[in-house]
Amino acid sequence: MNPQVGIIMGSQSDLPIMAEAAAFLEELGVAYELTVVSAHRTPQRMIDYAESARERGLKVIVAGAGGAAHLPGMVASLTSLPVIGVPIKSSNSIDGWDSILSILQMPSGIPVATVALNGGKNAGILAASIVGSFDAEVGSKMDAFKRTLKEKVEESAAAIESKGWKEILKK
Repeated sequence: MNPQVGIIMGSQSDLPIMAEAAAFLEELGVAYELTVVSAHRTPQRMIDYAESARERGLKVIVAGAGGAAHLPGMVASLTSLPVIGVPIKSSNSIDGWDSILSILQMPSGIPVATVALNGGKNAGILAASIVGSFDAEVGSKMDAFKRTLKEKVEESAAAIESKGWKEILKK
């Protein structure tokens, strides 16, 4: 199966966060590729990756980075595919705010969808939603996923309403 989603990260230290996106896509059976592409240390690799993404069959790119976090925005400047940025709180990060703002504050014409700090799973969910907008099978799986979220909330509400909050907190 050819990958529909590209998952890239600035360094291997971002893997624990970005693996959450990959794990969600695996649950849904959405093919992906995952690799390291640094905007600062391997700019030509980044350019080659972004410029070839569409012809390689990718439909969306998830790009995670910490610190200055230029990877998502630079990739978005090189491709017309949707890019989802994952700000990562890294060892050289200012509580993650530098990463969040670097990805969030893109200039006009270069949008990057941005998820929460360390939001790898949400990036995977958003990527699957994008793929599901034109792939009926993935769309159906996303509908089922959303139903399970609703059911979990309804179960929690029923438990609190029937047992009371004090009983729930005892567990």
